[in-house]
Amino acid sequence: MDIAEIKKTAEHKMGRSLETLKTELHKIRTGRAHPGILDQVHVEYYGSRVPIGQVANVTLLDARTISVQPWEKGMGPKIEKAIRESDLGLNPSAQGDLLRVPMPALTEERRRELTKVVRHTGEEAKIAARAVRREANDHLKKLLKDRSVNEDDERRAQEQVQQLTDSVVAEIDRLVHAKEAEVMAV
Repeated sequence: MDIAEIKKTAEHKMGRSLETLKTELHKIRTGRAHPGILDQVHVEYYGSRVPIGQVANVTLLDARTISVQPWEKGMGPKIEKAIRESDLGLNPSAQGDLLRVPMPALTEERRRELTKVVRHTGEEAKIAARAVRREANDHLKKLLKDRSVNEDDERRAQEQVQQLTDSVVAEIDRLVHAKEAEVMAV
């Protein structure tokens, strides 16, 4: 492994940790309805657990209401039970085959709890980025020890890895700050 490969690997891994953070932040609800909230809810379907999106059409009725239209007649009560038992705090109501899932307004206390969750998620992403930096620096030190590169090249590569880490951490901070503002907005 040479310096270019080490930097490319570090960049790729840090990019993946950023994508994971974006996915996790997307799951945190903000009081506005969006169909992606139900992505993590699974329902029993012919002996296996599948996401709701695979057994029903999930759409928005309005800004605060999600509609779930099961593709099979008998799935309505199962989907309703799965949503009710999820940790999302949602209470669906059945209207014939259609399930309406109103999004309750968030209380001030719940908003503060969600900002703590957002900060914790951001901190985990920073820890992942720093672990990638440590791994890259270890590889660079090993190259120096094996005399594959000289000290100047190794030091320059470590500085570049540090700059990459700093830019990823700044992006994480930006994403976390934006999500906190979104959660606290009434």
